[in-house]
Amino acid sequence: MKNKSLFTFGFVTVGFAIVMLFSSNLFASSDESTNKEASRLEALAKFTKVISIVEKYNVDKITIEELMDKALAGMLSELDAHSNYLNKKDFKQLKVQTDGEFGGLGITVGIRDGALTIIAPIEGTPADKAGLKASDIILKINDKSTLGMSIDEAVSIMRGKVGTPIDLTIVRKDEPKPLNIHIVRGIITIESVYTKTIGDDILYVRVTSFDKKVVKDVKKAILKRKAVTKGIILDLRNNPGGLLDQAVGLVDLFVNSGDIVSQKGREKEDSKTYSATSSTTITDVPLVVLVNGGSASASEIVSGALQDDKRAIIVGEKTFGKGSVQVILPITENEAIKLTIARYYLPSGRTIQAVGVTPDIKVLPGEVKTQKNSFSIKEADLKKHLEKELEKVDGKKAKTKELKKDKKDIITKEMLNKDMQLNEAVNIVKALVITKG
Repeated sequence: MKNKSLFTFGFVTVGFAIVMLFSSNLFASSDESTNKEASRLEALAKFTKVISIVEKYNVDKITIEELMDKALAGMLSELDAHSNYLNKKDFKQLKVQTDGEFGGLGITVGIRDGALTIIAPIEGTPADKAGLKASDIILKINDKSTLGMSIDEAVSIMRGKVGTPIDLTIVRKDEPKPLNIHIVRGIITIESVYTKTIGDDILYVRVTSFDKKVVKDVKKAILKRKAVTKGIILDLRNNPGGLLDQAVGLVDLFVNSGDIVSQKGREKEDSKTYSATSSTTITDVPLVVLVNGGSASASEIVSGALQDDKRAIIVGEKTFGKGSVQVILPITENEAIKLTIARYYLPSGRTIQAVGVTPDIKVLPGEVKTQKNSFSIKEADLKKHLEKELEKVDGKKAKTKELKKDKKDIITKEMLNKDMQLNEAVNIVKALVITKG
Protein backbone atom coordinates (compact mmCIF):
# COMPACT_ATOMS: atom_id res chain seq x y z
CA MET A 1 0.00 0.00 0.00
CA LYS A 2 2.86 2.28 0.89
CA ASN A 3 4.60 1.45 -2.40
CA LYS A 4 1.39 2.21 -4.22
CA SER A 5 1.18 5.59 -2.48
CA LEU A 6 4.77 6.36 -3.37
CA PHE A 7 4.16 5.29 -6.96
CA THR A 8 1.06 7.53 -7.15
CA PHE A 9 2.95 10.40 -5.55
CA GLY A 10 5.84 9.90 -7.98
CA PHE A 11 3.45 9.86 -10.90
CA VAL A 12 1.80 13.07 -9.68
CA THR A 13 5.23 14.69 -9.18
CA VAL A 14 6.34 13.81 -12.72
CA GLY A 15 3.00 14.99 -14.07
CA PHE A 16 3.36 18.27 -12.14
CA ALA A 17 6.89 18.72 -13.49
CA ILE A 18 5.68 18.19 -17.06
CA VAL A 19 2.89 20.71 -16.54
CA MET A 20 5.36 23.21 -15.07
CA LEU A 21 7.80 22.63 -17.95
CA PHE A 22 5.00 23.03 -20.50
CA SER A 23 3.82 26.17 -18.70
CA SER A 24 7.36 27.56 -18.66
CA ASN A 25 7.64 26.99 -22.42
CA LEU A 26 4.30 28.69 -22.91
CA PHE A 27 5.39 31.65 -20.79
CA ALA A 28 8.74 31.80 -22.58
CA SER A 29 7.01 31.66 -25.97
CA SER A 30 4.54 34.28 -24.82
CA ASP A 31 7.34 36.51 -23.51
CA GLU A 32 9.26 36.12 -26.76
CA SER A 33 6.17 37.03 -28.78
CA THR A 34 5.49 40.04 -26.52
CA ASN A 35 9.10 41.23 -26.82
CA LYS A 36 9.03 40.82 -30.59
CA GLU A 37 5.81 42.84 -30.88
CA ALA A 38 7.18 45.53 -28.52
CA SER A 39 10.35 45.77 -30.62
CA ARG A 40 8.26 46.06 -33.79
CA LEU A 41 6.13 48.86 -32.31
CA GLU A 42 9.24 50.63 -31.07
CA ALA A 43 10.80 50.51 -34.55
CA LEU A 44 7.61 51.81 -36.20
CA ALA A 45 7.41 54.61 -33.61
CA LYS A 46 11.01 55.59 -34.43
CA PHE A 47 10.18 55.65 -38.16
CA THR A 48 7.10 57.82 -37.59
CA LYS A 49 9.09 60.21 -35.40
CA VAL A 50 11.81 60.66 -38.06
CA ILE A 51 9.18 61.29 -40.74
CA SER A 52 7.57 63.97 -38.54
CA ILE A 53 10.90 65.68 -37.79
CA VAL A 54 11.93 65.78 -41.46
CA GLU A 55 8.50 67.04 -42.53
CA LYS A 56 8.67 69.84 -39.94
CA TYR A 57 12.30 70.99 -40.10
CA ASN A 58 13.67 70.11 -43.55
CA VAL A 59 14.90 73.23 -45.40
CA ASP A 60 12.74 72.41 -48.43
CA LYS A 61 9.02 71.96 -47.96
CA ILE A 62 8.10 68.35 -48.58
CA THR A 63 4.78 66.53 -48.26
CA ILE A 64 4.18 63.41 -46.23
CA GLU A 65 3.38 61.53 -49.46
CA GLU A 66 6.73 62.49 -50.99
CA LEU A 67 8.53 61.49 -47.80
CA MET A 68 6.85 58.10 -47.75
CA ASP A 69 7.77 57.49 -51.40
CA LYS A 70 11.41 58.35 -50.68
CA ALA A 71 11.40 56.17 -47.56
CA LEU A 72 9.98 53.21 -49.47
CA ALA A 73 12.42 53.69 -52.35
CA GLY A 74 15.36 53.85 -49.95
CA MET A 75 14.24 50.81 -47.98
CA LEU A 76 13.79 48.58 -51.05
CA SER A 77 17.03 49.71 -52.70
CA GLU A 78 18.97 48.85 -49.54
CA LEU A 79 17.75 45.22 -49.64
CA ASP A 80 19.61 44.29 -52.84
CA ALA A 81 20.43 45.64 -56.28
CA HIS A 82 17.27 44.28 -57.91
CA SER A 83 14.53 45.16 -55.40
CA ASN A 84 12.87 48.57 -55.68
CA TYR A 85 9.73 50.61 -55.15
CA LEU A 86 7.69 51.42 -58.27
CA ASN A 87 5.72 54.66 -57.98
CA LYS A 88 2.92 55.50 -60.39
CA LYS A 89 5.31 56.64 -63.14
CA ASP A 90 7.68 53.67 -62.73
CA PHE A 91 4.82 51.15 -62.66
CA LYS A 92 3.38 52.61 -65.86
CA GLN A 93 6.76 52.40 -67.59
CA LEU A 94 7.13 48.77 -66.51
CA LYS A 95 3.79 47.94 -68.12
CA VAL A 96 4.90 49.68 -71.32
CA GLN A 97 8.10 47.64 -71.31
CA THR A 98 6.34 44.29 -70.87
CA ASP A 99 3.17 44.91 -72.87
CA GLY A 100 4.01 47.31 -75.68
CA GLU A 101 6.57 48.86 -77.99
CA PHE A 102 9.01 51.43 -76.65
CA GLY A 103 11.97 53.51 -77.72
CA GLY A 104 15.31 52.72 -76.13
CA LEU A 105 18.98 51.92 -76.57
CA GLY A 106 18.94 48.13 -76.49
CA ILE A 107 21.05 47.36 -73.43
CA THR A 108 20.48 45.36 -70.28
CA VAL A 109 22.02 46.86 -67.14
CA GLY A 110 22.74 45.70 -63.61
CA ILE A 111 24.54 46.86 -60.48
CA ARG A 112 27.99 45.33 -60.04
CA ASP A 113 30.15 46.41 -57.09
CA GLY A 114 27.89 49.44 -56.66
CA ALA A 115 28.32 50.64 -60.25
CA LEU A 116 25.72 50.77 -63.04
CA THR A 117 27.11 48.17 -65.44
CA ILE A 118 26.07 47.05 -68.91
CA ILE A 119 25.29 43.33 -68.78
CA ALA A 120 24.97 43.13 -72.55
CA PRO A 121 24.02 45.18 -75.60
CA ILE A 122 21.31 43.53 -77.70
CA GLU A 123 22.45 42.71 -81.21
CA GLY A 124 21.36 45.10 -83.95
CA THR A 125 20.11 47.80 -81.55
CA PRO A 126 21.35 51.43 -81.34
CA ALA A 127 23.56 50.53 -78.34
CA ASP A 128 25.19 47.66 -80.24
CA LYS A 129 25.78 49.81 -83.33
CA ALA A 130 27.25 52.61 -81.19
CA GLY A 131 29.87 50.20 -79.83
CA LEU A 132 28.73 49.66 -76.24
CA LYS A 133 30.16 46.48 -74.71
CA ALA A 134 29.38 44.07 -71.89
CA SER A 135 31.00 45.18 -68.59
CA ASP A 136 31.10 48.85 -69.61
CA ILE A 137 30.31 51.03 -66.58
CA ILE A 138 27.86 53.88 -67.19
CA LEU A 139 29.30 56.84 -65.27
CA LYS A 140 26.84 59.48 -66.52
CA ILE A 141 23.59 59.58 -68.49
CA ASN A 142 23.60 62.91 -70.32
CA ASP A 143 24.91 65.16 -67.53
CA LYS A 144 23.50 63.15 -64.62
CA SER A 145 25.81 60.99 -62.49
CA THR A 146 24.73 57.37 -62.00
CA LEU A 147 26.41 57.06 -58.59
CA GLY A 148 23.69 55.93 -56.18
CA MET A 149 21.15 55.64 -59.03
CA SER A 150 18.85 52.60 -59.06
CA ILE A 151 18.54 50.32 -62.09
CA ASP A 152 14.94 51.36 -62.75
CA GLU A 153 15.76 55.06 -62.48
CA ALA A 154 18.57 54.62 -65.01
CA VAL A 155 16.34 52.64 -67.37
CA SER A 156 13.57 55.25 -67.17
CA ILE A 157 16.04 57.99 -68.17
CA MET A 158 17.55 56.00 -71.04
CA ARG A 159 14.19 54.98 -72.43
CA GLY A 160 12.42 57.67 -74.46
CA LYS A 161 10.89 58.77 -77.73
CA VAL A 162 12.25 57.05 -80.84
CA GLY A 163 14.67 59.30 -82.70
CA THR A 164 15.76 61.34 -79.68
CA PRO A 165 19.47 61.50 -78.75
CA ILE A 166 21.23 60.57 -75.52
CA ASP A 167 24.86 60.74 -74.37
CA LEU A 168 26.46 58.13 -72.12
CA THR A 169 29.80 58.55 -70.36
CA ILE A 170 31.39 55.11 -70.23
CA VAL A 171 34.28 53.72 -68.17
CA ARG A 172 35.81 50.77 -70.02
CA LYS A 173 38.57 48.41 -68.97
CA ASP A 174 41.95 49.22 -70.53
CA GLU A 175 40.76 52.64 -71.74
CA PRO A 176 42.87 55.49 -70.28
CA LYS A 177 39.90 57.85 -69.82
CA PRO A 178 36.06 57.76 -69.91
CA LEU A 179 34.41 57.55 -73.33
CA ASN A 180 31.51 59.74 -74.44
CA ILE A 181 29.11 57.77 -76.64
CA HIS A 182 26.29 59.49 -78.52
CA ILE A 183 23.27 57.29 -79.30
CA VAL A 184 19.91 57.92 -80.99
CA ARG A 185 17.03 55.96 -79.45
CA GLY A 186 15.29 53.42 -81.65
CA ILE A 187 12.49 50.87 -81.55
CA ILE A 188 13.82 47.75 -79.86
CA THR A 189 12.96 44.58 -81.75
CA ILE A 190 14.82 41.40 -80.93
CA GLU A 191 15.46 38.26 -82.98
CA SER A 192 15.96 35.90 -80.07
CA VAL A 193 17.12 32.82 -82.02
CA TYR A 194 18.99 32.37 -85.25
CA THR A 195 21.06 29.51 -86.62
CA LYS A 196 23.91 28.96 -89.05
CA THR A 197 26.04 26.02 -90.17
CA ILE A 198 29.77 25.49 -89.85
CA GLY A 199 31.07 23.08 -92.41
CA ASP A 200 28.73 20.21 -93.25
CA ASP A 201 27.92 18.84 -89.82
CA ILE A 202 28.14 21.52 -87.09
CA LEU A 203 25.06 23.55 -86.17
CA TYR A 204 25.56 27.01 -84.66
CA VAL A 205 22.62 28.22 -82.53
CA ARG A 206 22.64 31.82 -81.26
CA VAL A 207 20.18 32.77 -78.48
CA THR A 208 20.21 36.53 -77.80
CA SER A 209 17.53 36.58 -75.06
CA PHE A 210 15.04 34.21 -73.47
CA ASP A 211 11.64 35.24 -74.76
CA LYS A 212 8.59 32.97 -74.97
CA LYS A 213 9.59 31.42 -78.34
CA VAL A 214 13.15 30.29 -77.60
CA VAL A 215 12.52 26.59 -76.92
CA LYS A 216 10.18 26.29 -79.90
CA ASP A 217 12.63 28.00 -82.30
CA VAL A 218 15.72 26.10 -81.10
CA LYS A 219 13.88 22.77 -81.25
CA LYS A 220 12.73 23.52 -84.80
CA ALA A 221 16.28 24.42 -85.90
CA ILE A 222 17.81 21.26 -84.40
CA LEU A 223 15.19 18.92 -85.86
CA LYS A 224 15.52 20.54 -89.29
CA ARG A 225 19.19 19.50 -89.56
CA LYS A 226 19.19 16.53 -87.17
CA ALA A 227 20.06 14.00 -89.85
CA VAL A 228 23.38 15.70 -90.73
CA THR A 229 24.32 17.40 -87.43
CA LYS A 230 27.20 15.80 -85.55
CA GLY A 231 27.83 18.64 -83.08
CA ILE A 232 26.14 21.81 -81.80
CA ILE A 233 27.52 25.16 -80.60
CA LEU A 234 25.08 27.10 -78.40
CA ASP A 235 26.10 30.77 -78.26
CA LEU A 236 24.82 32.57 -75.13
CA ARG A 237 27.33 35.43 -75.17
CA ASN A 238 25.82 38.81 -74.24
CA ASN A 239 22.50 37.12 -73.47
CA PRO A 240 21.03 39.01 -70.46
CA GLY A 241 18.44 36.33 -69.64
CA GLY A 242 14.65 36.34 -69.65
CA LEU A 243 11.99 33.75 -68.91
CA LEU A 244 12.88 30.94 -66.50
CA ASP A 245 10.61 28.36 -68.18
CA GLN A 246 12.45 28.90 -71.47
CA ALA A 247 15.83 28.35 -69.81
CA VAL A 248 14.55 25.13 -68.23
CA GLY A 249 12.99 24.03 -71.53
CA LEU A 250 16.20 24.68 -73.46
CA VAL A 251 18.27 22.52 -71.10
CA ASP A 252 15.56 19.84 -71.33
CA LEU A 253 16.19 19.56 -75.09
CA PHE A 254 19.68 18.22 -74.32
CA VAL A 255 19.29 16.47 -70.93
CA ASN A 256 16.93 13.54 -70.29
CA SER A 257 17.00 13.27 -66.47
CA GLY A 258 18.02 14.99 -63.24
CA ASP A 259 17.50 18.45 -61.79
CA ILE A 260 18.03 21.52 -63.97
CA VAL A 261 17.68 24.33 -61.43
CA SER A 262 16.07 25.01 -58.09
CA GLN A 263 14.93 28.24 -56.52
CA LYS A 264 14.98 28.60 -52.75
CA GLY A 265 13.15 31.32 -50.89
CA ARG A 266 12.11 32.17 -47.38
CA GLU A 267 8.59 30.82 -47.84
CA LYS A 268 7.87 27.21 -48.81
CA GLU A 269 5.79 28.23 -51.84
CA ASP A 270 8.75 30.23 -53.19
CA SER A 271 10.98 27.13 -53.28
CA LYS A 272 10.75 24.96 -56.39
CA THR A 273 12.85 22.42 -58.27
CA TYR A 274 12.75 22.04 -62.06
CA SER A 275 13.80 18.68 -63.50
CA ALA A 276 14.49 17.25 -66.95
CA THR A 277 12.26 14.69 -68.67
CA SER A 278 13.36 12.17 -71.27
CA SER A 279 10.30 12.78 -73.46
CA THR A 280 11.46 16.29 -74.42
CA THR A 281 15.11 15.44 -75.17
CA ILE A 282 15.77 15.65 -78.91
CA THR A 283 19.53 15.20 -79.36
CA ASP A 284 22.60 13.68 -77.72
CA VAL A 285 25.27 15.04 -80.07
CA PRO A 286 28.36 16.77 -78.56
CA LEU A 287 27.57 20.27 -77.30
CA VAL A 288 29.69 23.36 -76.61
CA VAL A 289 28.24 26.48 -74.95
CA LEU A 290 29.78 29.92 -75.42
CA VAL A 291 29.47 32.46 -72.56
CA ASN A 292 31.02 35.76 -71.46
CA GLY A 293 30.57 38.56 -68.93
CA GLY A 294 27.36 39.57 -70.68
CA SER A 295 25.73 36.17 -70.09
CA ALA A 296 23.35 36.56 -67.16
CA SER A 297 20.37 35.04 -65.33
CA ALA A 298 18.67 32.49 -67.62
CA SER A 299 21.90 32.15 -69.65
CA GLU A 300 23.73 31.20 -66.48
CA ILE A 301 21.08 28.65 -65.56
CA VAL A 302 21.43 26.97 -68.97
CA SER A 303 25.23 26.98 -69.08
CA GLY A 304 25.59 26.05 -65.39
CA ALA A 305 23.08 23.20 -65.54
CA LEU A 306 24.66 21.72 -68.68
CA GLN A 307 28.07 22.04 -67.03
CA ASP A 308 26.95 20.33 -63.80
CA ASP A 309 25.34 17.53 -65.78
CA LYS A 310 28.55 17.17 -67.83
CA ARG A 311 26.41 17.45 -70.94
CA ALA A 312 28.36 20.36 -72.46
CA ILE A 313 31.79 22.00 -72.46
CA ILE A 314 31.51 25.66 -71.44
CA VAL A 315 33.88 27.98 -73.32
CA GLY A 316 34.61 31.70 -73.02
CA GLU A 317 34.68 34.00 -70.00
CA LYS A 318 33.11 34.04 -66.53
CA THR A 319 29.43 35.03 -66.58
CA PHE A 320 27.78 38.05 -64.92
CA GLY A 321 26.41 36.45 -61.74
CA LYS A 322 22.70 37.24 -61.47
CA GLY A 323 20.94 34.35 -59.76
CA SER A 324 18.00 35.91 -57.95
CA VAL A 325 14.23 35.77 -58.52
CA GLN A 326 12.17 38.97 -58.54
CA VAL A 327 8.37 39.36 -58.50
CA ILE A 328 6.18 42.43 -58.95
CA LEU A 329 3.82 42.84 -55.97
CA PRO A 330 1.15 45.57 -56.37
CA ILE A 331 0.49 47.65 -53.25
CA THR A 332 -2.15 49.93 -54.82
CA GLU A 333 -3.78 50.06 -58.24
CA ASN A 334 -0.95 52.24 -59.57
CA GLU A 335 2.02 51.34 -57.37
CA ALA A 336 4.03 48.20 -56.69
CA ILE A 337 7.26 46.84 -55.31
CA LYS A 338 9.76 44.63 -57.12
CA LEU A 339 11.08 42.23 -54.51
CA THR A 340 13.70 39.48 -54.52
CA ILE A 341 11.93 36.41 -53.14
CA ALA A 342 14.36 33.59 -53.96
CA ARG A 343 17.75 32.62 -55.37
CA TYR A 344 18.62 30.11 -58.06
CA TYR A 345 20.78 27.07 -57.37
CA LEU A 346 22.32 24.75 -59.96
CA PRO A 347 22.05 20.92 -59.81
CA SER A 348 25.29 20.65 -57.80
CA GLY A 349 23.86 23.04 -55.19
CA ARG A 350 26.12 25.97 -56.10
CA THR A 351 24.68 29.45 -56.43
CA ILE A 352 24.93 31.83 -59.37
CA GLN A 353 24.31 35.04 -57.45
CA ALA A 354 27.41 37.31 -57.45
CA VAL A 355 29.50 34.27 -58.43
CA GLY A 356 28.54 33.43 -62.01
CA VAL A 357 29.56 30.39 -64.03
CA THR A 358 33.25 29.76 -64.66
CA PRO A 359 33.90 28.21 -68.09
CA ASP A 360 35.62 24.85 -68.43
CA ILE A 361 37.96 26.41 -70.99
CA LYS A 362 38.72 30.12 -70.67
CA VAL A 363 39.10 31.89 -74.02
CA LEU A 364 39.38 35.67 -74.33
CA PRO A 365 37.75 37.50 -77.24
CA GLY A 366 39.87 38.49 -80.23
CA GLU A 367 40.96 37.48 -83.70
CA VAL A 368 42.83 34.35 -84.63
CA LYS A 369 46.31 35.29 -85.85
CA THR A 370 46.92 33.77 -89.26
CA GLN A 371 49.68 34.06 -91.83
CA LYS A 372 48.31 35.27 -95.13
CA ASN A 373 49.48 33.62 -98.31
CA SER A 374 50.15 36.25 -101.00
CA PHE A 375 49.45 33.85 -103.83
CA SER A 376 46.01 32.86 -102.49
CA ILE A 377 45.08 36.55 -102.14
CA LYS A 378 46.08 37.21 -105.73
CA GLU A 379 44.21 34.09 -106.80
CA ALA A 380 41.05 35.24 -104.97
CA ASP A 381 41.26 38.71 -106.50
CA LEU A 382 41.72 37.19 -109.96
CA LYS A 383 38.70 34.93 -109.45
CA LYS A 384 36.48 37.87 -108.47
CA HIS A 385 37.70 39.83 -111.50
CA LEU A 386 36.97 36.93 -113.85
CA GLU A 387 33.49 36.46 -112.32
CA LYS A 388 32.65 40.09 -113.07
CA GLU A 389 33.91 39.73 -116.64
CA LEU A 390 31.81 36.57 -117.00
CA GLU A 391 28.71 38.47 -115.85
CA LYS A 392 29.21 40.93 -118.67
CA VAL A 393 29.27 38.10 -121.19
CA ASP A 394 26.44 35.78 -120.15
CA GLY A 395 24.47 37.79 -117.55
CA LYS A 396 24.91 35.56 -114.50
CA LYS A 397 24.62 38.43 -112.00
CA ALA A 398 21.40 37.09 -110.51
CA LYS A 399 23.02 33.75 -109.79
CA THR A 400 25.89 35.46 -107.95
CA LYS A 401 23.39 37.31 -105.75
CA GLU A 402 21.65 34.04 -104.95
CA LEU A 403 24.97 32.51 -103.89
CA LYS A 404 25.60 35.48 -101.59
CA LYS A 405 22.18 35.09 -100.04
CA ASP A 406 22.83 31.44 -99.26
CA LYS A 407 26.08 32.37 -97.45
CA LYS A 408 24.13 34.32 -94.82
CA ASP A 409 23.36 30.99 -93.14
CA ILE A 410 26.99 29.83 -93.21
CA ILE A 411 29.90 30.70 -90.92
CA THR A 412 33.01 30.81 -93.08
CA LYS A 413 36.66 30.29 -92.12
CA GLU A 414 37.19 34.05 -92.41
CA MET A 415 34.41 34.65 -89.86
CA LEU A 416 35.93 32.10 -87.49
CA ASN A 417 39.31 33.83 -87.72
CA LYS A 418 37.66 37.04 -86.49
CA ASP A 419 36.12 35.30 -83.46
CA MET A 420 38.69 33.42 -81.37
CA GLN A 421 36.10 32.09 -78.89
CA LEU A 422 33.90 30.63 -81.63
CA ASN A 423 36.92 29.23 -83.44
CA GLU A 424 38.00 27.42 -80.26
CA ALA A 425 34.44 26.12 -79.76
CA VAL A 426 34.49 24.63 -83.27
CA ASN A 427 37.81 22.87 -82.59
CA ILE A 428 36.43 21.41 -79.34
CA VAL A 429 33.23 20.19 -81.03
CA LYS A 430 35.26 18.50 -83.77
CA ALA A 431 37.40 16.76 -81.12
CA LEU A 432 34.27 15.62 -79.23
CA VAL A 433 32.73 14.27 -82.44
CA ILE A 434 35.88 12.23 -83.14
CA THR A 435 35.97 10.98 -79.52
CA LYS A 436 32.33 9.93 -79.65
CA GLY A 437 32.98 8.08 -82.90
